[in-house]
Amino acid sequence: MNVIALSATDLMLAASLVLVLALLSLLMQLQLAGRLVIAAVRTTVQLVLIGLVLKALFANVQLVWVTALAVFMLAVAGREVMARQHRRFGGIWGYGLGTMSMFVSAFATTVFALVFIIGTVPWYEPRYAIPLLGMMLGNTMNGVALALDRLTTSAWQQRGVIEAHLTLGHEWRTAVGGITRDSVRVGMIPIINAMAAAGIVSLPGMMTGQILSGTPPLEAVKYQILI
Repeated sequence: MNVIALSATDLMLAASLVLVLALLSLLMQLQLAGRLVIAAVRTTVQLVLIGLVLKALFANVQLVWVTALAVFMLAVAGREVMARQHRRFGGIWGYGLGTMSMFVSAFATTVFALVFIIGTVPWYEPRYAIPLLGMMLGNTMNGVALALDRLTTSAWQQRGVIEAHLTLGHEWRTAVGGITRDSVRVGMIPIINAMAAAGIVSLPGMMTGQILSGTPPLEAVKYQILI
């Protein structure tokens, strides 16, 4: 199956829909037109840049460059998590907690999949490593952001209750245990909902991309199940 190449005209036609939406936002005084246009431009620039980087990376496969791109992706994801928190931890924890959570989950899962399941040679083959890591980071980023936002907001709202527990001699785990469990549940809900709807309500991103590129549907399904 040959991939249908999109021309600049095709992309401009698609962009016109964004402009129509921005115009409707202006007419309805939603104050979203500027943000919508900026987001669309930012998305386009970011995707073009990553396309150029991946093109160079695929032509020169080296662990140091794959690692550098992976760390950069993690750093940006960590910043996005921090920016989505209404109340955040002070100091390095405001950035480090979410970043470390994604590092442990997304990086560990990606390396495990590359080494023990897919078995690419070399194991850091960027054609597999970067897309898999990107999907993992995307899935975990939303969950981590929601969980941390709920944790910090609930802790602020219930600070009197937490202080009372500590005053009575309870351990800090007991004082914040209920808040922590509730935060984890909130972070897991979007992931569980996406899993429940996959293949029925929507076709997930990796599966859709592989099918469009000519991969047999059942093979694309296997990779999506892996994700």
